Amino acid sequence: MSSTRLPGKVLMPLAGRPVLAHVVERVRHCERVDDVVVATSTDASDDALEAWCREAGVACWRGSLHDVLDRYHQAAQAHRADAIVRITADCPALDPAIVDEVVDAFVAGGYDFCSLAGEFPDGLDCSVFAASAIARAHREARLPSEREHVGPYIENHPEWFKLGAVRKFTGLAHHRWTLDEPRDYEFLQAVFGRLYRDGAAPFGAADVLALLEREPQLTALNADITRNAGYLKSLQADKQQDHAQP
Repeated sequence: MSSTRLPGKVLMPLAGRPVLAHVVERVRHCERVDDVVVATSTDASDDALEAWCREAGVACWRGSLHDVLDRYHQAAQAHRADAIVRITADCPALDPAIVDEVVDAFVAGGYDFCSLAGEFPDGLDCSVFAASAIARAHREARLPSEREHVGPYIENHPEWFKLGAVRKFTGLAHHRWTLDEPRDYEFLQAVFGRLYRDGAAPFGAADVLALLEREPQLTALNADITRNAGYLKSLQADKQQDHAQP
């Protein structure tokens, strides 16, 4: 709820429901995911998220606001997870079928980490981690970017972890279907207004792409926003930490 670019974004209304409700519903449509847990922080601003989870019957784990790696590790231990599918709560247009593909690749390859990779629309992001990989990263990661984000320590050490990737799309990295800025909200309202139907199966990536082919002006609503701005900010913090070392 304390997002700097769009505070309270995950409970903003979208097609008559909170953004987080759409995320949870879509993950529950995944055939390869057993349980859904909202892993939020102990910050007072996130009391509203815990209250929503309680009302909606969704498991909720609360941990560190800034050390997201620790939060994931503790949540995984508490729920006895052998593998963790990471979905960010600001991606209400995620595609359950694509999540299942990434999980299948993770299992088939015997990977420690597997993610959607390549030139895909921002907002379809999904990654799968072995609990053992999360545990090692939790013990060893030191840089801000490796604590504020779950995957970087593992991805940065292919000598220790078996890494996999699903490259499903090419030439689509300019699409932005996530929620970080007011213009993202405007875009998602337009998409959900046209494609979302209460009680129907979730629309998928192919449906969004078809819509944008019919109405290309929608893409322009948020096309010039920097992708992964939060991670880029963490990398700057890494440099500041390095400079502060004696």
